[in-house]
Amino acid sequence: MKFEIIHPFQDGNGRVGRLILFKECLANNIVPFVIDDDLKLFYYRGLQEWPHVREYLLDTCLTVQDNYKAILRYFEIAFD
Repeated sequence: MKFEIIHPFQDGNGRVGRLILFKECLANNIVPFVIDDDLKLFYYRGLQEWPHVREYLLDTCLTVQDNYKAILRYFEIAFD
């Protein structure tokens, strides 16, 4: 989130930030997540409300992480 604030370009901040987040999840053995269109508005709300209600973003991220785990199970890819 700090990257998104300091990144100098208005267009593309979210995409680059989510790519960095995905890479960091893989590097730290955390099941990554991808925000799809169905949950994008919840993700934006979570970012906006983070200083006040952290559960919005946390719940959204855990939901999409569960979705990603379902894909990994389908393809029989092990994860922790």
